[in-house]
Amino acid sequence: MQSNDTIWSVSALNFEIKTMLEKGIGSIWIEGEISNFASPASGHWYFSLKDERAQLRAAMFKNRNTRVSFRPQNGQQVLIRAQVTLYEARGEFQVIVEHMEEAGVGRLMREFEALKKKLSNEGLFTSEHKKKVPTQARHIGIITSPTGAALRDVLSVIRRRSPSSQVTLFPTAVQGEQAANQIVEAIELANRHAQCDVLLLVRGGGSLEDLWSFNEEQIARAIYDSDLPIVAGVGHEIDFTIADFVADVRAPTPSVAAETVTMDQYEIMSQFDLLSTRLMRQCKAAIDKKREYLQTLSERVLKFHPQRQMSSLKQRLDFAQSRLTATQKSSLQHQIHRLSVLSERIRHQYPGRHIEQLSKQVQGLHHQLTVSGHNTLKLKRQHFLLQARSLDNLSPLKTLSRGFAAITRGEQLISEASQLHSRDEINIRFQDGDKQAIVK
Repeated sequence: MQSNDTIWSVSALNFEIKTMLEKGIGSIWIEGEISNFASPASGHWYFSLKDERAQLRAAMFKNRNTRVSFRPQNGQQVLIRAQVTLYEARGEFQVIVEHMEEAGVGRLMREFEALKKKLSNEGLFTSEHKKKVPTQARHIGIITSPTGAALRDVLSVIRRRSPSSQVTLFPTAVQGEQAANQIVEAIELANRHAQCDVLLLVRGGGSLEDLWSFNEEQIARAIYDSDLPIVAGVGHEIDFTIADFVADVRAPTPSVAAETVTMDQYEIMSQFDLLSTRLMRQCKAAIDKKREYLQTLSERVLKFHPQRQMSSLKQRLDFAQSRLTATQKSSLQHQIHRLSVLSERIRHQYPGRHIEQLSKQVQGLHHQLTVSGHNTLKLKRQHFLLQARSLDNLSPLKTLSRGFAAITRGEQLISEASQLHSRDEINIRFQDGDKQAIVK
């Protein structure tokens, strides 16, 4: 800076202030609300960033804003990294934005990375602590929302691939303030009962905020402390949570998590074929070994024993070979028959047949109900008409139409002459109206 007596030009002063701002403050993080957003044909973004008490001008040039994953809107809360500077031509204080992200997401991502680093340094992500997950679990525990699509997907996969597996649901919330505590309690409950072979921790996809419960430290430590192996299938394939890193196996989706702990019936058949082939190979190897041994014995017999004793031993060995082959063939046929019986049993227990029978029963009952309803309505209508006719025949108005009259004194109906006295005022009701009279 020069002395107070120096006369400055406006441009020189603005340049000096710009230099001081850029060197003295530089690039910083700022959080605020967008207003007066404008995007001219040049592709640059111009807007104001404000809070409750102040605002400042901001600009983000095209070469930078193309990297932003969202379109800013007025009123949106954002977090920016910007260079503090001065627009010399107008002498206006402003910031040049280098990076922009939604404020909430940025905070959550920083918390996510901080917790990830902390737990990684503690060794919660290492492969040494991860437990072996069964490929064909007989009892599967599911920790998820009882109303979510993830549960339906998991149950569908288990029914299709391993219908004999037993399933226990540990219902929890999968987002919100109570979700983390409920998930931790479910993991602890499953470990106390120790009935399940494996636990599936699953939920469908969502935003970072929706999946945040699975980034809570208490869930990570509950998974790490679990004696039961845990498979995490949270969100979609691109979603990663802290629970995924701690879990014994991370599945990209809930359905894949269910596939991880079950074997498809076709896989079982393939394994059976593989075992059959391996058994035949072992049998052949055993037979070849016996044949080689026989050859050795034959040579020894030819060398040291008479020909007849050698023939006898050879016959005994051939018989043993035939019996072994027959035994192995019988065992193989028994296994094939057993597989056929099991396949037929599965086919008979297929729920589609029962659904079809029940559907026919429902149709029959619906037809019976319709016919019964029509008949009942018809009888009720006939009964109503008979009652209406009877009521009409008993109507006093119909009696009056035949020339009779009704005599009353006040509210009292007169049916005998002895009920009347001289000068009594009476009312005589005819079909077409009433008349008053005095008794003489």
